[in-house]
Amino acid sequence: MHLSWLELRDTRCYELLRFAPDEGVNILVGSNGAGKTSILEAIAYLGLLRSFRGTPDDAIVRNETDRAVIRGEFAVASGATRVEIELPRPGRRRVLINGKRPQRNRDVLAQIPVVAFQPDDLDLVKRGPSLRRGYLDDLAAQLWPQAGADQQDYDRAVRQRNSLLKQAGRNADAITLDVWDDRVATAGAAVFDHRVRVLETLDAALGEAYRLVGERGTMTWAYAANWGATIEGGGGVDRLRDALASRRSRDLDQRTTSAGPHRDDPALVIDGRPARTMASQGEQRTVALALRVAAYRVLSTVRSTKPILLLDDVFSELDPEHARGVMTLLDTGQVFVTTAREDEIPATGMRWTVEERAVT
Repeated sequence: MHLSWLELRDTRCYELLRFAPDEGVNILVGSNGAGKTSILEAIAYLGLLRSFRGTPDDAIVRNETDRAVIRGEFAVASGATRVEIELPRPGRRRVLINGKRPQRNRDVLAQIPVVAFQPDDLDLVKRGPSLRRGYLDDLAAQLWPQAGADQQDYDRAVRQRNSLLKQAGRNADAITLDVWDDRVATAGAAVFDHRVRVLETLDAALGEAYRLVGERGTMTWAYAANWGATIEGGGGVDRLRDALASRRSRDLDQRTTSAGPHRDDPALVIDGRPARTMASQGEQRTVALALRVAAYRVLSTVRSTKPILLLDDVFSELDPEHARGVMTLLDTGQVFVTTAREDEIPATGMRWTVEERAVT
């Protein structure tokens, strides 16, 4: 699978860009602020339906315009798949696959596997649990599209329950709250099960990836849930429903939902030590790199196709040993690499110059 062409209109700094990349390695060279990362962000959006920068949709719309359009066509085993996304400001986005609206977002996630490496990946290890939850949920949605639908159901149920708690507090209707407890429990148990499945699928790949990027020792996950769920014992609808019931008085006072997968803490452990608090920054960077390599390997195996690989200014952050580990991925499919210094990329491929809002 590969991206055949990309078109951007009023997207970030681009008024209009048409780009037909090579099927192999594409190296985008340009100064900081030239628009290299925006190209990778657009490619990723076509597969993930979100910015890999974690920014809201309206930030993608070019200044002083009212909508951004991202279009791309991908060569896949079944032929060609064209994805078109319109991001109005304000308003809801519009997504088309081969000219038709998909019934569900998971229909898009099922089409285009993408793995992105970024300098900010270090935050996966250093910061709080929300980014690690996002890593597991994003990978689950790419591996099994139903997981994305379950995540949306869970997020919607938690938002509705929180809205009731915020508006009514202690005056919240108990019967209505029971309804939202059931919906949160049903969808939340499914989200947890998908995370467990991801962790099981990642298990062997993570150790291999850690060694591939030049490290010795072990790298594992430790998963903490405040509603009684465990990786070994599982979660379950009843367990989450009971936790919501036992915390109801507290939730009524605090006007928020305090139990469920949105509060879980998936932690990373290297050689028995918590990576977030007891690893050096160099070790943390290696852990983050191994997470992306493992995701790439797992997606390649489960989806039986090589994901599009996006490397955003990654080599400037790596020493030669770790760079060699990443290099092993560059001959596996279509790759996009950004850099401000052409000589720091230890790879050959099609070289593109990004300047003045154009790519040549």
